Amino acid sequence: MTDYRAAEADSPYHRTLPIGERLDARPLVDYALSCFEEVTLTPLEPMLVPEEPRAGEVDRAACSHCRPTPHTIWADDLWHVNAGWTRMGIPFVGGFAPNAHCRLDDAEPEVLAALGPLMQRLGRAVGSIPGVARTHFARWGDGSEHFHLWALARPAGMMQGRGAMLAFWDDVLPPMPDELQEEHLRIVAEALAAGGGRVFPHGRPGQAPEASAGQ
Repeated sequence: MTDYRAAEADSPYHRTLPIGERLDARPLVDYALSCFEEVTLTPLEPMLVPEEPRAGEVDRAACSHCRPTPHTIWADDLWHVNAGWTRMGIPFVGGFAPNAHCRLDDAEPEVLAALGPLMQRLGRAVGSIPGVARTHFARWGDGSEHFHLWALARPAGMMQGRGAMLAFWDDVLPPMPDELQEEHLRIVAEALAAGGGRVFPHGRPGQAPEASAGQ
């Protein structure tokens, strides 16, 4: 596999890039699902190589995905779900990752085999929150080497939140009251645990997880 971090940022594609120019952002405004009336882009910066290592590449002991945290709301033998580490403007934002440190390209077969069923269960769990219409899933992977994905809840009727726009709305909508956010986390954790795994009392580090009836 090519080491993308050490690769030169020089390819037929790279040579087409208008480095240093401020590009026209009109396509972001004209996009049918756009939530923007006006956008100003920063100039396109020179490509940075070698790329800086992602979290967990140099020191896996510093990888936040490798161990339960106060924000772990559910886990089983292979995967865990974290949520509630920050304010939420939409009904739910959470991350899910394998318990073992891995990348997508070197994850064990049993981890990958469990991913599809977990996405289905998590989609249904998030959808059980009152007022949620859809569960969006996303994966970028530029912040941490440890393979992880995101789950975001689109409120029913919020047509402006369709597609990639939902993540922007989460940043700007008023934060939910703490009590309501905790209730949403509980709903998701208990819905997941109904099919197996363990519920972790959110925000209470050191407290033992609660076994589910379906375990």
